[in-house]
Amino acid sequence: MRLKDKIALVTGGSQGIGLAIAVRFAAEGAKVAVAGLDKEALEETAAYITDKGGQAIAIEADIRYRADVDRMVDEALREWGRIDILVNNAGVNRTASFLEITEEDWDWHLDINLKGTFLVSQRVAKEMVKLGSGGSIIQMSSVNGLAAEADQAHYNAAKGGINLLAMSMAVELASYDIRVNSLCPGFIETRLTKPLIENPPAIAEYLKTIPMKRVGQPEEIASAALFMASDESRYMTGHCMVIDGGQLIKLS
Repeated sequence: MRLKDKIALVTGGSQGIGLAIAVRFAAEGAKVAVAGLDKEALEETAAYITDKGGQAIAIEADIRYRADVDRMVDEALREWGRIDILVNNAGVNRTASFLEITEEDWDWHLDINLKGTFLVSQRVAKEMVKLGSGGSIIQMSSVNGLAAEADQAHYNAAKGGINLLAMSMAVELASYDIRVNSLCPGFIETRLTKPLIENPPAIAEYLKTIPMKRVGQPEEIASAALFMASDESRYMTGHCMVIDGGQLIKLS
């Protein structure tokens, strides 16, 4: 098992990519704390993992608020004593043209996608430094953090910020043997992308932007996250790994 006896915290762990990562990590021997806003879905994820023979707990938390972040991390520490792996997967996206983005919508995207990632990363990194045994922090960015799509200015800005945050953290935390990398998925089948996928004319047109001509699956991102979390990537930090079926080639 590639993550035997490791402790992982996965935000946004009750659905889509976060769910796939939590399940994959548990199957590889990690004890997993899944966190997010949907208590019922989180408990279902934890129950699924334990039913499969793994170990998991569910923690309800809103990463926009430091008090919630502290409570979330404290709960994971009470359960298992440390955090070896952090996956900052929680995120939102609601399309709007640049001229129509409201201040409230801008704040919502930046608060959850970027500020929340910062708050969780800082608190967990402090615990990793205190423990002195290193760790792996994985930031969920996007191809939108590397090349812009229309009607996504707020999302593009947040994801671009996540990539630079990861690089900044990588520089400062390397001396503590803490690795920080970003995952940059392309178009993946999740709750957020379901409306487009279920619109045949729209998805047919969108697939023209993807050389591999298909929608990615959450499990494919989970495989990349597993590599980043494991010792197989122990000499990799500050990297943005793209998993997008070639979409970035055209976006660029």
